[in-house]
Amino acid sequence: MTRPTQATINLQALRHNTAHARTLAGTARLLAVVKANAYGHGAAKVAVAIAEQVDAFGVACLEEALQLRAAGITRPILLMEGVFEAQELDNAAREQLWPAITNEQQLAWLEQAQLSAPLQVWLKVNTGMNRLGIAPAQVTAFLQRIYDCPQVIDHSVAPVVVFTHLSSADNLHSDATLQQLKQFAELPLASAAVARSAANSGGLLQWPASHYDWVRPGYMLYGNSPLDAAHSNTAALKPVMTLTSRIIALRNIEAGEAVGYGGTFVAQRPTTIACVAIGYGDGYPRQAVNGTPVLVNGQRAALAGRVSMDMLMIDVTDIANVALGTPVVLWGDGLPVDEVARYAGTVGYELLTRLPARPARVVVED
Repeated sequence: MTRPTQATINLQALRHNTAHARTLAGTARLLAVVKANAYGHGAAKVAVAIAEQVDAFGVACLEEALQLRAAGITRPILLMEGVFEAQELDNAAREQLWPAITNEQQLAWLEQAQLSAPLQVWLKVNTGMNRLGIAPAQVTAFLQRIYDCPQVIDHSVAPVVVFTHLSSADNLHSDATLQQLKQFAELPLASAAVARSAANSGGLLQWPASHYDWVRPGYMLYGNSPLDAAHSNTAALKPVMTLTSRIIALRNIEAGEAVGYGGTFVAQRPTTIACVAIGYGDGYPRQAVNGTPVLVNGQRAALAGRVSMDMLMIDVTDIANVALGTPVVLWGDGLPVDEVARYAGTVGYELLTRLPARPARVVVED
């Protein structure tokens, strides 16, 4: 009998969320972000499942792009951080990848390269994230150098995509987003042969002014909302990953008895404690506090005591029909990963992307 901890990946939910993103995008083209192993969901399987629904994919680095090519993905793939050394441009040309240009060094490498085929490029502009990207004042000069570069596909055939990243699109009332969109709209691009892109998941969901020519959803494709408040556009999202395990022990304790390392949970009444076969070695956050919700028989139970490497304990006193082998949902269908993350002082992005290989991945169609 195998250990009962697994992450179920629902491809029908994935395709549903991608279709929802396509509807919200309107006439904009859709680049699906599958970096960090598709946010922990399995990049190759995710990309194959939605390849016919999207126009391109986005990854963080060359290694991630090559994994998609090895899986048979032929759609364009954007290297969103660009290349990290000049030699990577040879691979980009050979595999028909789209490198981002985010700084002077990357453009210089491109200008000096001897490539087997010209590349389509994206030019990143910093509008306030202050992470990657050139200054708005540099855009005209950079574009001219890109147009003059023989290593770039002629812009009359494939326009350069000028893009930026929104730092606070999760907040509908963000002045920072308004300022970034204003700055992006005022870039001197009126006479340039370019397309534009600004929308991440948050932008696509609630900032229509950010949609432009390309949208770049990531987190929402996996059925999770990046927004800090309820929104009508998130109601249709379906979680793609459901993390589950089973109860492997039951114990009745008296009021005043403690549970787990350090005795951080002390029973206030006669209590039934269930031990579940999952812990921080499986990616469940050790920082999760007493009261963090889990689902048992469709009902909410609560974490009781400190998470161990391979196990955690939950209070099932008020849950009916609990027995050895009863399934437990840690996050996913019926319990948003972001809700669990709040109890652990983090975000759902981290819980998903840090999920290790130890929990078996089970891919289903529905």
